[in-house]
Amino acid sequence: MSNDIARRGLMLVLSSPSGAGKTTLSRRLLADDAAITMSVSCTTRAPRKGEVEGKDYYFVSPSMFDQMAQGNGFLEHATVFANQYGTPIEPVQLALAQGRDVLFDIDWQGTQQLRQRAGDDLVSIFVLPPSHAELERRLRARAQDAEDVVQARMAKANNEISHWAEYDYVVINDDLDSTLDKIKTILDAERMKRGRQTGIAEFARKLMD
Repeated sequence: MSNDIARRGLMLVLSSPSGAGKTTLSRRLLADDAAITMSVSCTTRAPRKGEVEGKDYYFVSPSMFDQMAQGNGFLEHATVFANQYGTPIEPVQLALAQGRDVLFDIDWQGTQQLRQRAGDDLVSIFVLPPSHAELERRLRARAQDAEDVVQARMAKANNEISHWAEYDYVVINDDLDSTLDKIKTILDAERMKRGRQTGIAEFARKLMD
């Protein structure tokens, strides 16, 4: 007899400065855990080679995006380099109702918007690099950029790091495997919270009958 308890899914946010390992951690988590799925955003930019509609993004016209935004159809949205990006509400709410968790790879500004709309459904984790020197090394290793580009990225990273206290959890990514284990531990604990286990009351009632 299975004792699986019905539960409501959660929204898991991973944020970090560029170079701290957030994207790699997200990919590893998605590969290891079938109960979590990546949030798919809408965007007004054109598809790039190899991108798939509904998997990488929902590609929409600027007018459609504006219509969705005005109709409160997004959990969060922003304009980046003249293109608009937003998280549509309906697919996320459907996943949560089915007991599936949704992973968000967004910055602190998107997380603030999401917190206002998501309430108790949101769990946020900020990933920090082990040191300033290591972050700079990772950024320099990405490409042979000019010095002014590297310094601009470091300045942006400093601004992003300043928002660490707005998150529920903070992990330092000094080792990828151990950091992933910490994120999985957080996820397991949050899944077990009483308020998310929608079937626990009925299960306890049957135990007492």
